[in-house]
Amino acid sequence: MQSHLDTGDPLSGWVLLTAVLSTSFVLYSSVIFILLILSALISGAEALIFSFTEEQRTGFKNSTVHAEKLIARLLDHPKKLLATVLITNFFTHVAITITAVYMAWNFFGLDRAYSGSEVVLFTFTVAFVIIFFGEMLPRVYASSKNLSSLRFTVYIIAFMQYLWWPLSILLIMLGNIIEDKVGNKGYKLSVEELDHALQATTGTETTEEEKEILRGIVNFGNTLARQIMRSRIDVTAFPSSLNFHELMDKINKSGYSRIPIYHDTIDRIEGVLYIKDLLPHLHRNEYFNWRQFIRPGFFIPENKKIDDLLQDFQQKRVHMAIVVDEYGGTAGLITLEDIIEEIMGEINDEFDEEHELYSQLDEHTFLFEGKTLLHDFCKIMEVSTHLFDEVRGDSESLGGLLLELFNGLPKTGDKITYAQFSFLIVSVDSKRIKRVKISVHPQTDIPVEKAQPNRNK
Repeated sequence: MQSHLDTGDPLSGWVLLTAVLSTSFVLYSSVIFILLILSALISGAEALIFSFTEEQRTGFKNSTVHAEKLIARLLDHPKKLLATVLITNFFTHVAITITAVYMAWNFFGLDRAYSGSEVVLFTFTVAFVIIFFGEMLPRVYASSKNLSSLRFTVYIIAFMQYLWWPLSILLIMLGNIIEDKVGNKGYKLSVEELDHALQATTGTETTEEEKEILRGIVNFGNTLARQIMRSRIDVTAFPSSLNFHELMDKINKSGYSRIPIYHDTIDRIEGVLYIKDLLPHLHRNEYFNWRQFIRPGFFIPENKKIDDLLQDFQQKRVHMAIVVDEYGGTAGLITLEDIIEEIMGEINDEFDEEHELYSQLDEHTFLFEGKTLLHDFCKIMEVSTHLFDEVRGDSESLGGLLLELFNGLPKTGDKITYAQFSFLIVSVDSKRIKRVKISVHPQTDIPVEKAQPNRNK
């Protein structure tokens, strides 16, 4: 096939050129123009919709304008909305490119050999047109918060949601899988990097107390409830079968202001008793029905992240959550104070008793309680909370880690080494490890994940 322009007859070439300009060229140009308008409307709408504040979104929900109500409904499912926008723009850009290619073939000839510079120039031109007119300009225009175009475009987006819903679901599923795989790896930002950033902005060196707070901030969004909860064996809870005098006697000895109440076993918690609710009734006899003051409990799974839990505490106006395992049994208890302590450090009031979980014997030797949370142990020893991920299994305490390392319950005097730590069992009963002596050795060149336990008697 010859190009329409490869002809020796000037008159014939002019006729062909006129035909091209009057039919194919105009048709292809019109298609590209319409597709660019569609891409611009979608891109501008995306930028504008996701820029609305929470107050504006609430106003749209209560609006009498149908288009604004539709905007509110779209924002109720942001992932689906974003997937629809991305898919629509993808197919629109592909269609623009294909149309431009056909237009070039029709105008310059299908069988003509194109040089590399022509291909690069054509590709650059198409990409520039798509990015500038289909993406940049509409987003700049959207920054003016002009709702007039959006009230029209929102109907196009709603239609596209129905058109692309199978692809949207697939895209959302793939995104969730990637988020689950990548999201659990934690933050890569270190305390040292935050320290350098603070010094650069303030000009002063970060104190040790500030570094502790920075470390808490770095790990906060990746910390799970089971890592900082009080385990069930340390939870103070009372049975609902107690009479009023028995209950008050236990409350006086406990010193807590909120107590979980259970029926028969701690795995069947009925709710939480606020001690302040009983203050007006201290004069009542032992048959007083104190159970009427039990408030509903707030139950959460073990793998709930504490930054999400903090938001739940704020929204529900509660200070305590019952952590349950996969079978619905009580795994532990977590309070608002526990979450705040992850950032600010230990908070003790005049009613708190001193429960030393560890003591330092010398520069490199420590004595730890077996019930110490592994998360707290890593903070005390200033090592990564992911150090024991390869061997910890499902354990969240130092004793549980040692059970995994020993593959069973060790005996007093048993010793095992992992990474830079040597663990010597000091005290153990028939059920659990009570106390362990830990020696810290200088770091070796062996990667942590390759260090193997070394068991000695």
